[in-house]
Amino acid sequence: MKRLLQGILGLMAWFFINEIQMAGANPLEDLPLLKEGRARRASSSDPNWKDGNWDARPVPPGTDLVLAELEGPGQINHIWFTISSPEKGYPRLLLLRMYWDDEPSPSVECPVGDFFGVGHGMDIPFSSLPVAVTSEGRARNCYWPMPFRESARITVTNEGNESVHAFYWYIDWMELPRLREKTAYFHAQYRQEFPTMMGQNYLLADIEGRGHYVGTVLSVRQHAASWWGEGDDFFFVDGERDPSLKGTGSEDYFCDAWGFRRMERPYYGVPLMEGYDPFSRTTAYRWHIPDPIPFEKCLRVEMEHKGVHLNEDGSMRTGFEERADDFSSVAFWYQIEPHKPFPDMPRGHDRLNIDYSNLIEAEVLMERAEATEGIFDRQEIDTCSSGGHCFWRPLQPGQTLSMPFEVQATGRYLMVAFMVHSWDYGIYQFEVNGTPVGTTLDLFNDSVSLKERSVGVLDLEAGKHILTLRNHGKNVNSTGYFCGFDAFLLNRLDP
Repeated sequence: MKRLLQGILGLMAWFFINEIQMAGANPLEDLPLLKEGRARRASSSDPNWKDGNWDARPVPPGTDLVLAELEGPGQINHIWFTISSPEKGYPRLLLLRMYWDDEPSPSVECPVGDFFGVGHGMDIPFSSLPVAVTSEGRARNCYWPMPFRESARITVTNEGNESVHAFYWYIDWMELPRLREKTAYFHAQYRQEFPTMMGQNYLLADIEGRGHYVGTVLSVRQHAASWWGEGDDFFFVDGERDPSLKGTGSEDYFCDAWGFRRMERPYYGVPLMEGYDPFSRTTAYRWHIPDPIPFEKCLRVEMEHKGVHLNEDGSMRTGFEERADDFSSVAFWYQIEPHKPFPDMPRGHDRLNIDYSNLIEAEVLMERAEATEGIFDRQEIDTCSSGGHCFWRPLQPGQTLSMPFEVQATGRYLMVAFMVHSWDYGIYQFEVNGTPVGTTLDLFNDSVSLKERSVGVLDLEAGKHILTLRNHGKNVNSTGYFCGFDAFLLNRLDP
C-alpha cells in the first residue's frame, strides 16, 4: 500500500512538472547559473535566536505588525505565513499591505487569506505555481517575485475583535547590486460588492500606467440557487472602447468548463466549491503567467455577474440574467509608474458576509444530548473555537446524536457548521426537527482538521428545536463512523 501511494504521488508530481514544462518554461533551467546578490531573510525568529524559541508575535485588535523593512535594491522571492487566531474569519480580518520605495499608499492591500488564493475568511489547502497553501489551509506560501529599488515595507493589521495569538513569518529576499531598467513593481488589490450592483459589470481592476496583468482570484457567495457564473470577462486595454479580450463564461475564464468542481492546477483552479445551493461559496484563481496581458497606458478588467434564474417550481426561467450575488476579488499585476490610489478598503467585519458572533458551541448542548449508540464526550483540540469539541463514537451506520437548541427570533437562517474531520470519521446529515437540512457532509480526511461547512437554509420559529446528526455510512477510505462536532451558527438572512 505504501509503495502504491508513493507511486501515485510520484505520478502526480510528474504531471505537475510536465504541465509547467509544456507551457514553455522549466523553473529549474537557470539553477546552474551563479546568482548575483546576497540571500536575506526577515522573519519572526526569536530575538534570542541562540536559546529562545518564541518565534512568533501576537497581534492585538486594531494594531499593526511590521513584518519587514528592507533596504534595496532587492527582490522578495518567497513569503510564508502561519497564524494562530481564535477568531472565525480571521484570514479576512487580517489586512496585508506592501509599500515599495517609500510610496505613500501601498501597492499591495489585501486580506491575508485572499492574497494567498482563498476567500471568505477560510483556511483551505491547495497548490498552484505562485501560491501554495498546506497544513489544512494554515501554512501559506507565495512565490510572486517582488522587486524594489530603494526600500520595501510589509505590514499586517488586525481589524478583528480578538487578539491573534501567534503570527509566524518568513520573507526571503535577495539583496541585489541593481535592478534592470524595465523592472516593474508587484501589485495586488482587493475589491468587493456585497451584493453585486445591478446594471453594471463587476470591476476586477482599474489600472493606470504601464505594465502587465498576471492574475485573478474571485470569490462568490451566491444568494440564489443554481449556476451563478455565466458572465463573461472583458479586458479593456489602453482605453479601448470595445475590449480586445472577450470571454465566453466565468468558468471558461478560470480554464474550466460546464460549471465548477474543486481542483488545483499550476495556473488555474477552484480551491473552494460548496455547490449550487443558496449561500454556497466558491473561490477560483487564474494566473496569467504564460499569458500575461500587457498595457501601455491603462487597463480595465470587468466580469459580468450573470447566470441562471429559477421559477418557484425549480424550473429554469433563464440561463443568462443578472444575479445579485456577493463578489470579492484580488487583481494581481506589475507596473512601472506609481499606481493611482486604491479605493477605500472595507473595514474588518464588513469584509465578511457571515456573522460569527452568535456561535453555538456543541459542548454547551452536550448535557441534554442523546445518542442511539456510542459514547460522546468533550475532546480537546486547540484549533476548535473553545479548545475542544463534542466527540461522538458510533460503531455502525444509521445512528443519531440529537441535542436541543433554542432560537430567539422567528426568521430564515443559514446554518453553518464547524466539523472536525479525520481518517476514521463518517458521513453525516444534519436534521432540524426531523427534517434534513442541505446535503450530507463527508467528514473523512487524511489528518485531523477543523473545517467550516455551509449546511443549508431553514425557516425557524422562535423557541426550542432539536438538532440531529444522522450517520449515513462512511467514505470508502475511512476506518470508522466517528463524528467531531465543534460548533454551529444560525446566520439570520431576513431583516
